Amino acid sequence: MARGRGEREDYEKNPGLLSLLQVLSFLVVFVAGVVIGLATSAHINRHFGSQTEIYSFINHFSSNKPNEEENCTIVQGCEKVDCLSMETFLQPKNLTHDMSDDELFWRASMVPGKVEFPFERVPKVAFMFLSRGPLPMMPLWERFFQGHDKFFSIYVHVLPGYTLNVSSTSPFYGRQIPSQLVSWGTVTLVDAERRLLSNALLDFSNQRFVLLSESCIPVYNFPTVYKYLIGSNHSFVESYDDPGRYGRGRYSRKMLPEIELYQWRKGSQWFELSRTLAIYIVSETKYYTLFSRYCLPACYPDEHYMPTYFNMFHGSLNSNRTVTWVDWSLGGPHPATYGGDNITEDFVRSIRNSGALCQYNSEMTSICYLFARKFAPSALEPLLELASSVMEF
Repeated sequence: MARGRGEREDYEKNPGLLSLLQVLSFLVVFVAGVVIGLATSAHINRHFGSQTEIYSFINHFSSNKPNEEENCTIVQGCEKVDCLSMETFLQPKNLTHDMSDDELFWRASMVPGKVEFPFERVPKVAFMFLSRGPLPMMPLWERFFQGHDKFFSIYVHVLPGYTLNVSSTSPFYGRQIPSQLVSWGTVTLVDAERRLLSNALLDFSNQRFVLLSESCIPVYNFPTVYKYLIGSNHSFVESYDDPGRYGRGRYSRKMLPEIELYQWRKGSQWFELSRTLAIYIVSETKYYTLFSRYCLPACYPDEHYMPTYFNMFHGSLNSNRTVTWVDWSLGGPHPATYGGDNITEDFVRSIRNSGALCQYNSEMTSICYLFARKFAPSALEPLLELASSVMEF
């Protein structure tokens, strides 16, 4: 206690010493505050700086995503596409999608309630190729299509995993649809046909739909085929009553009462449909289910489903004939195949004009077949040589 009183007395006697101590204390506190402030500031800068870098990196990464959807805008290659635009909705250019068959058929079955089109519609013919793989007649078809881009669409169904080897300038480029396995003589053939129709129906400009194989050829030029199909009042699905073992003999009584024997029909698989009948086929479920259950080998759904269904419900819209020529004269389950040695000018002209007449709208015509099959790859070169002089393309 004595020492405390003595120190206080010393400060009172020397006021200058007291002032000096106060100044020194202030300086110590000030310097300490500055040091603490600088350290804190540096830490904050480092934290926010790293956050900014991370944010910039994320932005940069996101902006370079190849298919980023932003306001429904997607990037396909180098082209930005508005997936909600009328053009994309009416005429889809990219055939790749992940829809199931049920989803695809449902979407394809939609019909506008408004009759008038809100765009200038040029009706097109959809050429649908059903193939196991390669299209050996492709050069002939490319020549057939040349110069008529606005009037046709192409759709190709091949076995899953197969990719057509075509140049980017070919009309077949990018025209493969999502496909599934197909087995000859089973309902999977009808599934593939409905899959082709559904993909083609997504383009509202497609008015007519023709099914072709890899062995099919055109026997007339494009303007003739286009005018013939677009101007027809009927579809071309062969449908006739065959009383023999390969017709009525394939009927199953399990289809009663929905389908009776007298309604059973047979016809060529290779059809041509109007848009109206195409929509009926992809949206129909009841009779397709019956055929998938009860039309089993040696009953072939692709030869009976459409001929029977159209005969029962839409006969007035069908011509009951096909526009694809096939030679069944040899008998057996498959038609005759023609190779290079069989191709002559007279042979092709005989297909174009067989001498028989057929009904077209309300008149008779000598032009009954627009396409023909079955042609081997060796037939390509002689057919190309005759294309200009005989088939006129």
